[in-house]
Amino acid sequence: MNLSKIFASIQSKALAIAFAFSFLVFASPASAHHAMGGKTPSNFFEGFLSGLAHPVIGVDHLAFIVTVGLFAALKPQGIFIPLSFVLSAMLGTGIHLLGVSLPVVELIVSGSILLFGILLAAKNSPNVLVMVALSAVAGLFHGYAYGEAIFGAQTTALVAYLVGFTTIQLVISSVAFFVGQKVLKGDFSQVSPNLKSAGLVICGIGAAFFASNLSSLILPVPKG
Repeated sequence: MNLSKIFASIQSKALAIAFAFSFLVFASPASAHHAMGGKTPSNFFEGFLSGLAHPVIGVDHLAFIVTVGLFAALKPQGIFIPLSFVLSAMLGTGIHLLGVSLPVVELIVSGSILLFGILLAAKNSPNVLVMVALSAVAGLFHGYAYGEAIFGAQTTALVAYLVGFTTIQLVISSVAFFVGQKVLKGDFSQVSPNLKSAGLVICGIGAAFFASNLSSLILPVPKG
């Protein structure tokens, strides 16, 4: 019996459990778009706090931010993957505030998590340019969802909100990036079993949200 393989298997399962547990403890799908309990931020502090909270308390957004950070570690020049997502998310929020409608936002948000989870768990994934483009498209819809929490706010609170959610996304993706680098140890030739496990966890989260959002579209719950 190869003890190193047994240890690697246990380590990979432990990482998967840790990912799942952290998402369940620190995030709540029910409050994903209501960082201030449904209240629109009215000042700089509330706007900044709401911006910091939104990507964290929404398990769908948190899962995706972690994934783009891990992909940044997996790809040469991969740092552009989370950067494209963050910049595009700001654009998506701006589109929402301008009153432009995007179709099936929540479905695409959850679909992006499912797709990136599959790609992270797969043996081979698209090159960095394709991942940057996919991240930018996903960021547009994630950012549009962020805009719901700040719609109708004054300029000061709005700017603070943008600063807050941009900052926290960069922090989370950076942490994931450094964790991914430590796991890979500079070897880009193959995906680590640990990253594959993380990809499967993220894939599961995306699949759950996607199924829920799809069922809501097909069988909407009557109001009242």
